[in-house]
Amino acid sequence: MPTEDELFAAVDALLTGEPEMPPPAERARLREAAGITQARLAQVLQTTTQSVKNWEAGRSEPRPPRRQAYQRLLDGWATQHPTRPSMPVPAALSGTPAPAAPSAEPVSPAVAEVPVRPAATSRRPAAKKAAKPATTPAVPRFPHGPLAVLDGDGNAYAVGGVVLDCPATTVTELVEWTLKESCLGAPRLNRNGKDSDPLIVLTAFAAVKLGLPERLEGREERRSLRLAEDHPVVKQIGKAKWQLTQRGFGPWARIYRKAQGSARQCVQLAVLSWDALDTRSWPGVADMDPADIARVLGVYAQRVLTPRGSTAVSGLELMTALRPPTRAVQENGTWVSGHNPGSLGSDPMDPAPPEAIAEHPVVVRSGWSGGFLNEEAYQWVRDPALLSDEECLLPYAVGLDLNTAFLAAAARLTVGLSAPDHFHRPVFNKKIPGSWLADLSHIGLDPRLPSPFTPDGTRPTGPAWYQTHTLAYAQELGHDVQPIEAYLRRETGAYLDPWHDRLKTAYVETLADLGVTADLGDAEFLAAMEHHKQTDPAMAAVLAAIKATVKGGIGKLRERPQGRTYRDGDPWPAMQRPTWRPDIRAAVISKARVNMHRKLASMVKLTGLYPLAVLSDCVVYPSPGASPLDFLPYAASGKPLMGGFRLGPTPGLAKLEGVQGMAWAVDLMEKGLNPARHIKGGDAVLDDGE
Repeated sequence: MPTEDELFAAVDALLTGEPEMPPPAERARLREAAGITQARLAQVLQTTTQSVKNWEAGRSEPRPPRRQAYQRLLDGWATQHPTRPSMPVPAALSGTPAPAAPSAEPVSPAVAEVPVRPAATSRRPAAKKAAKPATTPAVPRFPHGPLAVLDGDGNAYAVGGVVLDCPATTVTELVEWTLKESCLGAPRLNRNGKDSDPLIVLTAFAAVKLGLPERLEGREERRSLRLAEDHPVVKQIGKAKWQLTQRGFGPWARIYRKAQGSARQCVQLAVLSWDALDTRSWPGVADMDPADIARVLGVYAQRVLTPRGSTAVSGLELMTALRPPTRAVQENGTWVSGHNPGSLGSDPMDPAPPEAIAEHPVVVRSGWSGGFLNEEAYQWVRDPALLSDEECLLPYAVGLDLNTAFLAAAARLTVGLSAPDHFHRPVFNKKIPGSWLADLSHIGLDPRLPSPFTPDGTRPTGPAWYQTHTLAYAQELGHDVQPIEAYLRRETGAYLDPWHDRLKTAYVETLADLGVTADLGDAEFLAAMEHHKQTDPAMAAVLAAIKATVKGGIGKLRERPQGRTYRDGDPWPAMQRPTWRPDIRAAVISKARVNMHRKLASMVKLTGLYPLAVLSDCVVYPSPGASPLDFLPYAASGKPLMGGFRLGPTPGLAKLEGVQGMAWAVDLMEKGLNPARHIKGGDAVLDDGE
């Protein structure tokens, strides 16, 4: 049964939803009536002509702050060029508030949520006494943004340079202050979702002042990454009638009470000195000043979402925030919580046996021995015996890395939303997501390229389970596909599309902040990428966090059991959530690997070059020069040829990963090592290719 909190939040969303944009056709009519071209409108809104075309075709929606500017422009045009009497006037244009009907479409927060930045030296009083910002915020409930960083002197550094006075001396006082006085939080990303709980980040000094240890002490605390149940702070929380989640009080702690009506009572804490911000995902952030930490996390919160744990946890939470499992529906005149179409629902779903892992109860209970999906990223090295003399004489090995390849693969990806059904001898259909048992061992390809059907690039040796995209690629290459059996899903949808769109926008905007934009030529792009991390270390940290959010979010779809006491066949916490979906993870990785092979094959046709090695989304080529410009395919006009690898800042395009000598690469290959793993130099190791 839905909780009272869920029902009230859903109903509130219907009452407070923002006005609908005019229909796509009406947008085009108004622009044409005003005599404005799509290119001119794009210039005014500082976007691309293609984006305007997408808005007017209904393929996408503008995001804040362009959404508000576009809406204002359309309202003005509607006054100047009213609709013909035969055409019904949309509520958004007539001035009548349109009813906020339930929708699965995401609603992004406006940039104007954050108040105007005050002078850098200004000090703000406690939130309940703070002066109103110079402009009215789009969401007045959260005028101080999504989070604050607390130092040991009672200063809470929020976004935009705001500093709040926090008098709390205990954790429970901090929770009360955050909910009642701080005005922190963030609006829901989807009208059917929930507002983000405020986040308080504790420096080491703040943690000690609140009675927490500077570091997790004791063997058990270090192992479990949480305070012991008998710690005074944990007891203090319980005595004040607050609760902790099952994760307890660790680096990321959630403290809550049952909601009062539609108002949530929950605060997220992050303890920096307990390694809440992993240096691999947030390089250098934990060592920054509180104001700079607030800036980094604030930008991430605005472009992605308020951090709710590791970047992997945040990546998974973002999926749910953009596709909430439930929405308000009417039954017999009463609003109740119902399934939100396009979401994964609110109940966990058992995978098909070949989609699971050996420890899963479905596998252990059934005694399944029919094999598993092996859709993983590439780890392939060409046989050194297949190197030609011409290749060995080239001076350089150059590594290319595809930007957020998993994110690019998630675009317009159809995945299963319902439980799997079992079929024998099915006819293959590339439009149906699922797992297929098929024999591809008869397909022989050029050994100088990795096989597209296996992660290690070797030729299949018999029947194996494949995801739909892998078999579809076999068909694309001209081979017959005859599945033996399959587990397929009848209900399908592009579940990851909002996730992809939001993270792609965040990635591109953050790169632009670092001086890497889409209008740069290839040589300019390479030069900008060489120094982009030094341009602004704070924004470089945001970029690293966004990339980690992509990889971690996909990885969390098949989170394995943890702990020394785990026994095969026992359920574990991760598999009991609706987002434990190894089949969706397999679909993303399968599509990413197929995309990589398609580019590798195109490079052979365009340039005659074969790769030396591939590691996930990093590929190493022999080259006559130390730059990708020396071997990538270009037309006589200087434009890059379609099909092969192209340089650029958007997901799926390539950047330089590293350059080494060809003799160095051959030496590693002869030792059975992968040059793509070390091409950066300094013996760098790529984690899933990023």
